Amino acid sequence: MAGSALWAWSRVLPDQPTRNQLSQTVWGLHFPNPVGLAAGMDKGQVLVPAWFRIGFGFVEIGTVTPRPQRGNPRPRLFRLVEHHAIVNRMGFNNPGAERVARRLARLRARPGPIGVNIGRNKDTPNDRAADDYVAAFRALAEYGDYAAINVSSPNTPGLRSLQEEGELRALIAAVARTRDELRHESARRVPLLVKVSPDEPPERLDAVADAVAAAGADGIIATNTTVARTGVEKHPRAVETGGLSGAPLRGAAERACARLYLRLGGRLPIIGVGGIGGPEDAYRRIRAGATLVQIYTALVYQGPGAVREIQDGLARLLERDGLTLGQAVGLDAKIYVERDRTPARAPSST
Repeated sequence: MAGSALWAWSRVLPDQPTRNQLSQTVWGLHFPNPVGLAAGMDKGQVLVPAWFRIGFGFVEIGTVTPRPQRGNPRPRLFRLVEHHAIVNRMGFNNPGAERVARRLARLRARPGPIGVNIGRNKDTPNDRAADDYVAAFRALAEYGDYAAINVSSPNTPGLRSLQEEGELRALIAAVARTRDELRHESARRVPLLVKVSPDEPPERLDAVADAVAAAGADGIIATNTTVARTGVEKHPRAVETGGLSGAPLRGAAERACARLYLRLGGRLPIIGVGGIGGPEDAYRRIRAGATLVQIYTALVYQGPGAVREIQDGLARLLERDGLTLGQAVGLDAKIYVERDRTPARAPSST
């Protein structure tokens, strides 16, 4: 969505009352509602006031790299309209951490939390990836309410190998040390999340969860786009390189969310993203283990009205079942995990 169109639409949108049953506090942050904008839509333009105006409860900016990056050659985004899906290979196109930080610094009112999603530059090898993540975090931490480490985009060569347990633990620990150093300077601790892939087998997801928890992260974003083409194999755009988002991703993202929730024993909150197109999808993701949810492709196909439609419908579903938002989190997680071959189990205490 072009920035000018977003601003025009948001300015004519009437104010709507906040649904108190959808508000919650997570990581010490107040979320007026659980529906957020996923990273990838706002690459650093920081159109934050407009995003909140159309109803988002929180907004995630990025992915942002330390140095400006043009991204992959065009064309790099393809619609699979009949599947309500998108294939993209954007390649972390963004103006760089310092410029995004200046834009965030100019913001005034913040109706909800703002997350900053960080990654490494394409030309940075994985053995120096931690330097990029630390540099981006240092530049942006002052202006973000939380930070997300993106190690799961399929569009930066070699990036997903950073999800290997040892590498992931070391990377998170490096950023966490920086977070703790900055806390001593500002008395403010920035929650650190990790965005993971839906393409990992169950036992690898267990290892990712263990690494995230052990290294000092505060939560997980489940999930990024998929390199699988299940359900869209016959579409002419299915052969395009890149990550698939939208409705075909829904099942894999739900299962990953549930697996991570059970492995973590609910200790770390999860943001559920991937294939959420309506209230029922959001409710299912929450019952699979997500405390918060994000959308991206739904905004492309359904327009800005999707944000409040999901909120209104989610409130009705909770009321129907006599549940609070917190009570619904993870209720159906075991159902999803039982479909996997490898049983989920809590990590050993030894």
